[in-house]
Amino acid sequence: MLDFVVAGLSANSVPYVEGLELQRAVHRSVVSGERPDTVIFLEHPSVYTAGKRTAPEERPTNGTPVIDADRGGKITWHGPGQLVGYPIMRLREPVDVVGYVRLLEGILIDALRGFGIDGFRVPGRSGVWVGPKGREDKIAAIGIRVAEGVTMHGFALNCNNSLEPYDHIIACGIKDAGVTTISSSVGHDVNPADLIPSITAQFEAAWAVFA
Repeated sequence: MLDFVVAGLSANSVPYVEGLELQRAVHRSVVSGERPDTVIFLEHPSVYTAGKRTAPEERPTNGTPVIDADRGGKITWHGPGQLVGYPIMRLREPVDVVGYVRLLEGILIDALRGFGIDGFRVPGRSGVWVGPKGREDKIAAIGIRVAEGVTMHGFALNCNNSLEPYDHIIACGIKDAGVTTISSSVGHDVNPADLIPSITAQFEAAWAVFA
């Protein structure tokens, strides 16, 4: 069984610290066997979060506060118009963290295909990318943690958010690539709620690989 929780979108967006507390509570329950694997969908109010590998020069240039997160990866932004997904899932043994990241990428690539977007992976870089090879833009970022065999954190998919916050950081530590949104790619407005049915279907199809 795989459970899906929409914790808060749009005007009901969830502050990052509250979302982290929710993740931890669900994580404890999944570890103990009290609840099934769970995917949490939400939006956050505007916030920068820094993974463990974030370098000082990659942090905001405008003095904006940053929350240090206990996930892999580097610095990124979360905010209105971006769908954040936190899969809290027990991985089969032996735990394959890279394989799990590739699986998340595949779920998002398949979901984007339903919107007419050809997403792809870039060797040596996590996340999902679009655009011509050599001038790729990142459309989804991934940063995870695995504790006691159960995942935390997850993905951030740009739907109809502003890209201005990325001007103040080196997003994901990558200096030679840009960022984009689904709405920019398809030429009309696509909001986070629009993506949930497709991503949910892709998770259900892939769940047997996780479990």
